[in-house]
Amino acid sequence: MSPFLWIILTTFLISSVALVGIFTLSLKEDFLNKILLTLVSLSSGTLLGGAFIHLIPEGVEQMNAEKFFLLVLTALILYLLIEKLLHWRHCHNTGGHCESHKVVGHMNLIGDSVHNFIDGLIIATTFLVSVPLGITTAIAIGLHEIPQEIGDFGVLLYSGFKKKKALTLNFMVALMTVLGGVAGWFISSRVENVSVYFLPIAAGGFIYIAVSDLLPEMRKETSLGKFLFNLFIMLLGVGLMWAVKVLGGE
Repeated sequence: MSPFLWIILTTFLISSVALVGIFTLSLKEDFLNKILLTLVSLSSGTLLGGAFIHLIPEGVEQMNAEKFFLLVLTALILYLLIEKLLHWRHCHNTGGHCESHKVVGHMNLIGDSVHNFIDGLIIATTFLVSVPLGITTAIAIGLHEIPQEIGDFGVLLYSGFKKKKALTLNFMVALMTVLGGVAGWFISSRVENVSVYFLPIAAGGFIYIAVSDLLPEMRKETSLGKFLFNLFIMLLGVGLMWAVKVLGGE
């Protein structure tokens, strides 16, 4: 199967994760919170494993190590700026009332659209480097999307959207992953060696999401037993990325 078909297939499957909200409607909130924290732990492990076991070694092979890590650092700073600017813009436009439920919902949709488009770019780029690397990246992003999409669906309901509209909007925003994948393939296939420069962007993004969003959620756990369980789940995520590397013969 050609890299382009892999890109379309994986980005569409990841976009379909947005429909997970359907299955959360009948779950009790306490049980859902327990599932979310376990999924967050798993996704943090896969993202960190994807970055340190797959993307960084591949990137260092493709370009000078010093240049690569400088680009990773630049990507981390840019992700921070993008997230902050999106938040500031909505606070500014609403006179600083960021706690407004409706504003939170719209801000979430815009921020998620940008995030999903970048995910698509990253997936496309890694598939153009190699199919095994693309599959690994898609797995890491896909596992991260499950708790994120459940959370996003909850934010939209909290913001006052009806369930059907929340599901529809969440899925439409998720389809930005497919658009990003097509854009990434188009750019990479027409600009020579551009895909190499997406690897540090992907690695920086994986590390930023894990460290700024996911690990802090794990750290909030007050029960030592539950924390150790979630740490074990995180290590399972890292192990999954290692297993994919070994079995894929990278």
